[in-house]
Amino acid sequence: MNLKDYVTVVPNYPKEGISFKDITTIMDNGEAYKFATDEIVKYAKEVNTDIIVGPEARGFIIGCPVAYALEIGFAPVRKPGKLPRETISVDYDLEYGKDTLTIHSDAIKPGQRVLIVDDLLATGGTIGATIELVEKLGGVVAGCAFLIELSYLNGREKISGYDVRALITY
Repeated sequence: MNLKDYVTVVPNYPKEGISFKDITTIMDNGEAYKFATDEIVKYAKEVNTDIIVGPEARGFIIGCPVAYALEIGFAPVRKPGKLPRETISVDYDLEYGKDTLTIHSDAIKPGQRVLIVDDLLATGGTIGATIELVEKLGGVVAGCAFLIELSYLNGREKISGYDVRALITY
């Protein structure tokens, strides 16, 4: 299945000059969503994954069905103040400023093999911060899986040294 056929490209969204890649048209097609999930499940098995980690919010949409299919856990990565128990945090740079991500301090056990799952690899900032959180907790990043990679934004460079799988590349 060619998943690109199920991505809707929205010109000039969210601002002029941006070509937004809308994954909701993968998700609202059961066959395409299942195919994408199954492909990431195969990858998760290849890298011997113990737990899935996904940054909010689209990482939940992609990562949770993978964790379910593998019968393993899912740990959410969220903005500050969104997780109810003790957390650790990482600050990271945005194009204009900084942002912060958090994870429960007991979400990853030392030595666990973690697959980070998200919808999109763009500049690599969010995934780089997620990797840092996992490693602060003693987890081993087995790989990073994405529906889409925007290769022209060079996100792989930011996370070089980590195994990356993208189902679609632009």
